[in-house]
Amino acid sequence: MSACDRALSHAKNLHIDECEAVFVQKKIITVRITDSEIVEIKQNSDKNLGIRIINQKRISSAGTNNINDADKIVEQAFRSSALQKPKEFWKSLPPEFKGSSKIEKLYDKKLVEMSSTQAIDIAQTMINEASHSKVSSVTGSLNIVSEIVEIANTNGLSCSDKATYLSGTINVDSEEGKVPVSGIGQASCRTLDAFLAESIGANAVEMCIGSINPQKPNADNYSIIFEPYSVGEILAFVFASNFNLKAYFDKKSCFSGKLNSKIAVEDFSVIDDAHAPDGIGSKIFDDEGVPTKTRPLIEKGVFRNLYSDLFNAYKEGKESSGNASRHGSPMGRSAEPIPVPAPHNIRVLGDGITKDEIIKDTKNGLLVGRLWYTYAVNPTRGDFSCTARSGVRIIENGEIKAPGTSVRIVHNLPVMLQNISAIGNDSKNVLQWASLPSIAPTLKADNIRAIPI
Repeated sequence: MSACDRALSHAKNLHIDECEAVFVQKKIITVRITDSEIVEIKQNSDKNLGIRIINQKRISSAGTNNINDADKIVEQAFRSSALQKPKEFWKSLPPEFKGSSKIEKLYDKKLVEMSSTQAIDIAQTMINEASHSKVSSVTGSLNIVSEIVEIANTNGLSCSDKATYLSGTINVDSEEGKVPVSGIGQASCRTLDAFLAESIGANAVEMCIGSINPQKPNADNYSIIFEPYSVGEILAFVFASNFNLKAYFDKKSCFSGKLNSKIAVEDFSVIDDAHAPDGIGSKIFDDEGVPTKTRPLIEKGVFRNLYSDLFNAYKEGKESSGNASRHGSPMGRSAEPIPVPAPHNIRVLGDGITKDEIIKDTKNGLLVGRLWYTYAVNPTRGDFSCTARSGVRIIENGEIKAPGTSVRIVHNLPVMLQNISAIGNDSKNVLQWASLPSIAPTLKADNIRAIPI
């Protein structure tokens, strides 16, 4: 009998109204890079069990990394439930899972069976491609994750999934020229064949070396061309929360009250793509066992949908969108007893044009490869702040004239969405550390104020 089955059986014996059990078995290989060398290789394997019970509409939870304690944590959650206030809006956990979708390229046996030696070889390839006479330091990491997930409840739900993940990052620094400069390369995917280790180091070097001897841009309003890595940062830290059902009804979204209204230019569409092949957040069922769907958030400029888990949807008299999430670190899922609502893969749509074409069509602009310190200053208004410190290029009359020094951008999301003027054809998986996954292209937005630092 599995740990989930034992927990549910014991919950039934205790006459608990509803019980949910989540089991996650995970293998993680982490390679750390410092001073152009591999300094640590670490492999962890663990099993975790999370329990959530709803009894007399009182919700409580408990978790353990000792799966033999299934009975104990059910009892622990049961005792804790007596201290909770009833959530009268609660309906029920989902019934039997009947989804039949299959998503390609989410599981790779090669990653499950990968040895530490093979992981070191991949990391060394990343380092080798980052080697350059003008590079003074190479740092980074490689993470390889495989997992088995089981979700079951006393309403007859029982579903399981196997998944793999692979992510690598290289940061390079250079002391050449007037001021130190840096660059980053990053890639993430679900299968080994899709992972191009060479490109990670090469992209980091290209950004860094192209930044040597930067010029100070004027404080001005620019057309800013955000490359995919920086677009992913905006999507994760500024954009996503505004489409959370809870934030929307709590009036903490800058788009509260604007559902089915035009909030962006007509050419701009964004979906939550739960079924993207090789997508970092792709899955057939969410972390409550609700079937996932690909849902438009913005469709041709119009605000179409919100995302939610069961709890927050019931609170507003709605149904779950299949967006319950139990985030795992560094990737994948966990056995956290209480899920939170989150998008799966935030994907910007559009056939797009090449980055070179976007640059050629820009008279007074900045190209931004990487953003730092991106956060919402005033979430209800949509104001946000970020700093472009790496990969800044000054564009004049359709040409890159020089690398640029760091600039600070303080802007407004609703205004930015109304001023998007170009979408690239270079979409890629983007995943910042402990962040939301996105599938992002190069994006140009006009009339953005940038202040040199």
